[in-house]
Order: sequence, then C-alpha cells, then structure tokens
Amino acid sequence: MDEAERLVAPVQQPDEGAVELSLRPRSLREYIGQEKVKENLAIFVEAARGRGEALDHVLLYGPPGLGKTTLANVLANEMGVRIKTTSGPAIERPGDMAAMLTMMNRGDIFFIDEVHRLPRVVEEVLYPAMEDRVIDVMMSKGPAAHSVRIPLPEFTVVGATTRYASMTSPLRERFGVTYRLDFYDYNALKEIAVRSAAILDVPIDERGAMEIAQRSRGTPRVVNRLLRRLRDYAQVRGRGRIDRDTAQLALAMLEIDALGLDEVDRKLLLTIMEKFAGGPVGLDTLAASISEESETIEDVYEPFLLQLGFIKRTPRGRVATPLAYEHLGKPMRPDQPGLFQ
Repeated sequence: MDEAERLVAPVQQPDEGAVELSLRPRSLREYIGQEKVKENLAIFVEAARGRGEALDHVLLYGPPGLGKTTLANVLANEMGVRIKTTSGPAIERPGDMAAMLTMMNRGDIFFIDEVHRLPRVVEEVLYPAMEDRVIDVMMSKGPAAHSVRIPLPEFTVVGATTRYASMTSPLRERFGVTYRLDFYDYNALKEIAVRSAAILDVPIDERGAMEIAQRSRGTPRVVNRLLRRLRDYAQVRGRGRIDRDTAQLALAMLEIDALGLDEVDRKLLLTIMEKFAGGPVGLDTLAASISEESETIEDVYEPFLLQLGFIKRTPRGRVATPLAYEHLGKPMRPDQPGLFQ
C-alpha cells in the first residue's frame, strides 16, 4: 500500500493541507499535549517578548505527525511575527538560501522542515546567519572573485526533523533550544478529537472520541484523519453522531484494529514471524521482503511498533516480541531465534 493511501500514516497526505490548517491551534494555550515542551517554550517566548528580542533558534524532532510544523506556527503567533516556511529538499543552491535570508524582517521565524536534508553547501550559508546574523555572498568569479558580507536582522530559525541523528553536528550545535516531541497519550488525543469535532461541527461523545484516540497511534494527524472518515460513516450509516458503537463499526470496516494497526503493520510483523521465524532480520532484508524502502520502515512504521513493544532492534536485526505474537494470535516457538538477544 502506498504511504499516501494509509489512513494511519503519520505523514501529511496531498489533500489534507487546507483541512489541517483549519484545525491547527493558534496559541500555546490551544495546543494540546507536549506539556513540558509547551511550558518551557512559554517561558522563552515571554522572556524574549519582554526584552524585545527574537527567540533563540529552536530545533524540534520526533516522528512525523506530532505537531512540529504546528508548533512553529504557534511560536510565530505568540511572538507576533511572520513565518517563512520551506523544507530541506527545496533549497538546492546556496544562492536560494541567501535570497530567503535577506528577505527576513526583525524577529521573523524561518521554518525549515526536514532540516536534516539540507545540502551541505547550503548549510554552510546558514551557519553564519544563525550565529552572527550575517551571510557571505561571493561576487564575480575567477581571480576577481571576492565575498561581500551582508548583515541580517535578528531572526529565529525553527528546524524540524524526523531524523535527528542524520543532522550534521555543526548544524545541531547552532540551535539554542532543542526538544523532542513524543507520542501523545490517550487523554490528550481524546481532547484533540473533541476540539477538532467542534471545529468541523461533528457531534461526538466522550466514548466515541476515546475510541478514535486509542486507534490513532499516538499521533494528532491520525486523529483528525480518522475523525473525518468517521464523520462520513456517521452521516451515511449512523445517526449523524459519533458514539462508541459508530466508531467501532466504522474503524472495523476500515480495517484498523483496537491498537491502531492496519494492513501494512500486520504485514510487516507477519513477515518477521513467518518468513524469518520471528527474527532477527536485517532492515534491508525486511524492506526488500515487503517491497518498501528501509528509510520508510525506520522512520514511519517502526516508531509506533517499538512504542507498543511489538518489535525490538538488536545488533543482528529486528525481532518480533511475544506481545506481537499475542496481539496477532500467532503461536510462538519457545526457541525463537534472537528473542533473548
């Protein structure tokens, strides 16, 4: 299944931009979950506003769909400044980075999604901009070539990444504030479901919201996507209201089980169990077996399965755990290779 077709995929799908924007919180008070991160950022924002300064550079990392982009926009709203958004793969040349930096106004936020994918030559333009608020632009070529230093106003870089370890050390060190966003608990996800349902004008009760929360893989983006699908189901086959029974029937029809696993998750686990006797199996071998890219398995599929305790990483590869066998109703051999490594 293509990642863009999965209901429980944490990545944004092509048709979701406008809907996500309408559901996005505008302030830290409206932002649900990530309490420790919010508390610290609220202090930094208040202090920066009190001094009339720009925020220190902020790096947010963690699995996709947890609200890194939303939090960047919230910071801009809280500071009362503009936000300019781009992504690492979109900036191919140093000149592109220089052009964007020279358009920043005092206090503005420059948000770079997938910051780990910035080309190295582009990163080198960003270093002095973040550290000294200047950029060096090469003028002319050959023997007459020389650099011109252009001063920049105070501004804030907010970087977001799902692969913190893939960032270069010099880039990581230039962020003064670094936070990891973790998967959300059920209560926070239930609050998000109730809030989004109110915005979408969808009647929902507490138990219906909790049913969505429990199957949303700890990810707000999945909550909002499932809520929209359940809205359609309730309108056509229900009474226009999302209660527990309606939610259970709709999610069963969508083949999303009680823990939020879908066909792709089950395929990955069954491949480890049946083709490789429970593991260990190397990441590249596993990826080839299910016709998927290794990076997608590591960034998109594995984080939630690791959180559930259904797989574990060992020096020799991935291993399916007893919890995974129990959940899928599969018998486990007592001598399963790799289980106790």
